[in-house]
Amino acid sequence: MSEHYDALETRDPAEREAALFAGLPEILRKAIRAPAYAERLNGVDPASITSRDALARLPVLRKSELPALHKAAPPFGGLVADKPGSFSRLFTSPGPIFEPEGTHNDPWRGARALFAAGFRPGDVVLNTFSYHLTPGGFIFDASARALGCAVIPAGPGNTEQQFELIEAYRPIGYSGTPDFLKILLDAAATAGRDVSSIKRALVSGAAFPKSLQEEMKSRGIDAYQAFGTADLGMVAFETPSRDGMTVNEDLIMEIVRPGTGDPVTPGDVGEIVVTSLDPHHPWIRLALGDLTATLPGKSPCGRTNMRIKGWMGRADQTTKVKGMFVRPEQIAEIGKRHPSLGRLRLVVSRAGETDVMTLKAEAAAASEALREELGASLRAVTKLGGNVELVGAGALPNDGKVIADER
Repeated sequence: MSEHYDALETRDPAEREAALFAGLPEILRKAIRAPAYAERLNGVDPASITSRDALARLPVLRKSELPALHKAAPPFGGLVADKPGSFSRLFTSPGPIFEPEGTHNDPWRGARALFAAGFRPGDVVLNTFSYHLTPGGFIFDASARALGCAVIPAGPGNTEQQFELIEAYRPIGYSGTPDFLKILLDAAATAGRDVSSIKRALVSGAAFPKSLQEEMKSRGIDAYQAFGTADLGMVAFETPSRDGMTVNEDLIMEIVRPGTGDPVTPGDVGEIVVTSLDPHHPWIRLALGDLTATLPGKSPCGRTNMRIKGWMGRADQTTKVKGMFVRPEQIAEIGKRHPSLGRLRLVVSRAGETDVMTLKAEAAAASEALREELGASLRAVTKLGGNVELVGAGALPNDGKVIADER
């Protein structure tokens, strides 16, 4: 049997890039049928958006904006042209944010993630993500069924009844959080129940540290991680190479400097921005608020799409200093005013009972004049005074952090 879900996964990267951007103008035309996108993309000629450089000039839509948009124009914030009745299921996530499920096969694009984790047609899968109002359970359920698996819609909790299902149906696969998988295994060991049929897992929704990965392996379970959202479904997933996560097909991923829509240098940590090619529910430059970095080269597993390091923290580092909010986009604005600088980091600390800001900036040529200019920019942009510390090129960590609250 093939090691890959389909031929799309191993095509030449240039072929994939060409196909994505050949399809993007039509997706943009469909997007601007929705009033909010029509306003956001006013004056944009979809036919001209055929490259990453062109895409990067479009405005970013931050996920943090969605609750307010959805409240002002329910249910979808004016970002979806199709009516709710044209979708198959309708969900809500905290915010609230309202998410529709498409009617096409594998609407959350998760089948290939399960395939990469070793799931195959005919497998029985225990799905422990919640089926109540939020899309998590249905994302993995629909994906497994699209692959040809039978699904036990278990949801989380109620371990005693889950043991009965496991012993009866003998599922080979598990989908859910890594935490609940451990709870299930520990409870089974204590109760003397047989859950040994579970040999592979696709986990998401919580941290999966190395120690827990090793424990799952020692218990005979080959567990893989996936990164997904309620808006987009499966965004990226681990493969047998265990070398980062491979970005899903039919998505255009950008990594941008937090607080901006500007792509970072490849390998630098930044915020994940995704454009989807789903004609019924397109997302145009949706900034997820999560940090990652790209990995160089092709995956040893043979998949050729972009690879990322996985989840590396949150991009929204907004903090309060002396009662005023300071935001990543303000630090980005300072960088734009001083383009010769490298990375910037605002460190917030305490001196006695007072908040103190120190702007650290990578400068190839430090001078007192530059320090004073930066101090003036810091005050002008944030309306707060602070110290300035000039450091050498490459001295600040490549972790995507532009505001470090050390109080």
